[in-house]
Amino acid sequence: MQYSSGDNVDAITTRANQLSIINEFASSLIRIVDLDELYDYVTHQVVKRLGFDECSIFIADLEKQILNQVSSIHKHNDIENEQLAISISEGICGHVFETGCAEIISDVSQDKRYLDISGNVLSEICVPLVYDGQVLGVIDCEHPEKDYYTADHLSILTTVASMLSAKIDQCKTVANLTDTINQLNYAQLLEKGMLQIANLSSDSQTMDSFYTGLHDIVKTLLPAENLFIGYYNKQTRGLEIPYIIEHGVERITLKRFSNAQIQKTASVYAINKQQAVLINGDEYQRHIDNGDFDLIGAQPNSWLGVPFELNDELSGIIVVQSYNHSVSYTEHDKDLLTYISQQIRLVINRVFAEQALQHKVMHDELTGIANRALLIDHLTLAINALGRSNNPKIHALLYLDFDRFKMINDTLGHQVGDKFLVKICNIIGQCIRETDTFARLGGDEFAILLCDIFGAEDVTPVIERIKLALKDPILIDDHLLQASTSIGVAFANKDTDEAYKILQRADAAMYQAKSLGRGKVQFFNDTMRQKLKGAALLESDIQSGMNKHEFALFYQPIFTIQTGEIIGFEALVRWHHPERGFISPADFIPLAEETGQILALDLHILELAAKQLRLWHGTLPKDFKVTVNVSSKHFSTLEFADFIQRLYFEYKLPLGSLCIEITESGLIENLSLATEIIEKLKTCGVKLCLDDFGTGYSALGYLHQLPIHILKIDKSFIDNLNCGENHPLVDAILTLASALEFDVVAEGIETQTQLDVLKQTKCQYGQGFLVAKPMPAKQAFTFLTTGKLS
Repeated sequence: MQYSSGDNVDAITTRANQLSIINEFASSLIRIVDLDELYDYVTHQVVKRLGFDECSIFIADLEKQILNQVSSIHKHNDIENEQLAISISEGICGHVFETGCAEIISDVSQDKRYLDISGNVLSEICVPLVYDGQVLGVIDCEHPEKDYYTADHLSILTTVASMLSAKIDQCKTVANLTDTINQLNYAQLLEKGMLQIANLSSDSQTMDSFYTGLHDIVKTLLPAENLFIGYYNKQTRGLEIPYIIEHGVERITLKRFSNAQIQKTASVYAINKQQAVLINGDEYQRHIDNGDFDLIGAQPNSWLGVPFELNDELSGIIVVQSYNHSVSYTEHDKDLLTYISQQIRLVINRVFAEQALQHKVMHDELTGIANRALLIDHLTLAINALGRSNNPKIHALLYLDFDRFKMINDTLGHQVGDKFLVKICNIIGQCIRETDTFARLGGDEFAILLCDIFGAEDVTPVIERIKLALKDPILIDDHLLQASTSIGVAFANKDTDEAYKILQRADAAMYQAKSLGRGKVQFFNDTMRQKLKGAALLESDIQSGMNKHEFALFYQPIFTIQTGEIIGFEALVRWHHPERGFISPADFIPLAEETGQILALDLHILELAAKQLRLWHGTLPKDFKVTVNVSSKHFSTLEFADFIQRLYFEYKLPLGSLCIEITESGLIENLSLATEIIEKLKTCGVKLCLDDFGTGYSALGYLHQLPIHILKIDKSFIDNLNCGENHPLVDAILTLASALEFDVVAEGIETQTQLDVLKQTKCQYGQGFLVAKPMPAKQAFTFLTTGKLS
């Protein structure tokens, strides 16, 4: 079995795509002024593209006490439902509207509130449309699978709901503004100003340019010689003012005020009231006399402040004030500033959404620390800086692997293991500087980048602090667990170093430390350098090995679960090196993937399999198949299809006798081209198997975009069947496969208990050591014909 080296590339791609859709949504909000167009755009151009198949938007009619369905999408475009109207207190939608709290329903059949309108629904997610504390309606999505919706679905749908709510209120505010403007000149001026503000919301590259441009527009619409924009922290109750104009002059310095400084100000008064406040003339003094707020500085003749909600932590406010007795702000001005405040909110929420998605892309979801991509980025920047300074300082990379972590996962479960990792990360985070980068590379492997140090003498104290901090056992869910880590260290001391090589060296040092026992530390040295050099030599030996016929195929039977009949083999490559002896595929396959040699090696293996099938011609059962696992990189050129067709023609293979597998973690970049390749292979009867299903990120995308025929359930899931009961994930995969009419092969069947459990399911085929290990061609044929190992 070959394994690709894909990490979480597909997750990054998905999140980047979400960010792109949200950005496009934010930009499109500028041009949309009609509510019906807005609702249709959100369902068809935003929610649908984000992966929600069945979705409806309901808007409340408080006078009639109903929720009106204003737009909807369905997975099947030919389905057209009449617009629904439901009671404001009915169903899950009604409950979410009344409570203002989003809900994920894993199984609606168990929820008495569910209104069965569309049928064939098991999961539901409903998010309220809330603006300034008022629930306007709900976005409701449904799915035919149980437990379909996750926290990620909730997060992205909440972002859409927040932006939609603001836009709904904005549209209504604009409508109200239009109704109140009676003078044509002012109406034209206002329209021009609002258009400029809307354009500014999407065109501004930085928040500073947005604030400056906003003020330039505002002062053409109303007196704004004194204006500021502030953000109020609800927890600390402090006020931050990123932009302020005093007497027409911009103050560059960011101003921050503590709770004690601003609690008795007119701004906080307006924020606490959660509504726009307009004060003219003597009214200001009356507020002071009533104790609403204190006089801070000179008393203005007219004061107008409009607060706006941002999120659970922050509120915002925009304030204009005038000390000129000839200037008094009006209700028109209040409406205008209210509109402006919503534009600010749109921009800020867009920034927050971008920051949140960007953080997800560059950080580990479990621990919250940096991921591999961010570490490499920081290390590359640090290395480049070495060439721009005469500073003698260097950088160190520590590669950490937690000892015996797999045992914790296997014995106590992944939930305990995850909590253990999070706790360890919190502990180690206290042992390093804020400027150091702490990253999770995957599983239980982590790295720490120490920049601007003098050498090992600065690294050793950090390691000692980490060891001391991990000395005491950690209590996780009533389990007292002892943490220890093996650490490898490598240095970057010149600007010609490469980040991936430094990581490679630190990794090699860590494995050396791990070989010496628990809790050891090793610095990268010449011996390790030679070992890495040996890997480079192995790279050159791969090509030589193909030329000298050093690679051979071993065959593992694939059998029917119910009867045990052998219906095919998986061909697995083995390398007998003339000098090094047997070399494990785990050692040379990843190297071949990294160097690109995997393409030539795969073609070599496919030809070996075709030759063997030709030798077995006429002796194999009808429809017998041999499958070969290949790299997903082959699906970038039609030449791969030509090669397979040539094998069928040259070796006169029965149609469908030679099939291919790809691992789920392998990333196919051009799905349309891949589909064309697979369709071309249909002329030979070639079927595509998706290997290691359930272990990667790309599977669901592959299932509906590629003509896949067979799913192979990864061994890690089959291992969980030893208890004698079916595993929910295995059951879910089988249900999915049945719905999509895929055949299923269970990999790694090693015990009779696992086989007995699978016999109670719809799984058709199996593969594993219980029946036979991979074996040479002659032994495999004997086993096929006699049922015995020779």
